[in-house]
Parts: sequence; structure tokens; C-alpha cells
Amino acid sequence: MKNIPFLLVMTIFLFSACNSKEKKNIADKEDYKKAQDILEVKEKKNPTAFLRVSSKNKHNLFGQTVIKGNLANTAKICAFYDIVLQLSFFSKTGSLLEKDSETIYETIEPGKSTNFKTKYFAPKGTDSVSILVMSAKTK
Repeated sequence: MKNIPFLLVMTIFLFSACNSKEKKNIADKEDYKKAQDILEVKEKKNPTAFLRVSSKNKHNLFGQTVIKGNLANTAKICAFYDIVLQLSFFSKTGSLLEKDSETIYETIEPGKSTNFKTKYFAPKGTDSVSILVMSAKTK
């Protein structure tokens, strides 16, 4: 008989502890969802901050500048597509000779990258090419 009040108190304590854990899990899930939504808005608003480009260029036998590059998506949630790149052609002395744009018609999922290759008849005296991500569309 003495154990019945003790068991009753323990049962009530266990049920209340389980209930608070469920409420905490629900609150954690809601906080996580809010953080994801905030991050998604940030990524969609400024896709150029989450796209990284690297490249190498060389000249072929036809006098074209061949540009091989890699485009990486560092975003956590958003996929980007139709990415517009600005190519700047520079002389040996660093003078800007010409600017062009190139669109990469691929979808790059979060955390993934893609390779690209393009050829240009660059202006005479081109020594190097700089590439900058100008814009991208989001899904």
C-alpha cells in the first residue's frame, strides 16, 4: 500500500516528462523550418553570392581563346540555372580590351558543380580572361 502513492507520482512524472519532450521536438522542428525559410530567401535574393567560378584559358590553332571553367553552387537549399557570366579580356599590361557575356544553360543543385567550355575570337593582344557571375535564376 505504501508503494501505490509513489508509483502514482512516478507515473505522473513520466507522462509529463514525455509530453515536454514532444513539445520541445515540435518547437525544434518549427525553429529549423524557420531557419530554412530565412536561408532560402537569402539565397534567392542574392544568387551571385553562392556561385563560385574558376577557369583556365589557352589559345587554339584557329586563333580562338578556349576557356574551360568550373561553376560551383555553395548554397544549402536553392538550385540555380541559366547562369550569366561576364567575361573580361585583358592585355599583358592589365588594360581591359573587351567584355562579353556567356550563359550556362544548366541547373546546378545545392553543393554541386558543373564544368563548362567556350571559345571566343578574343581581341588582339588578349593575355588573360577574368570571369564574374552576373546573375542566375532560382528554382
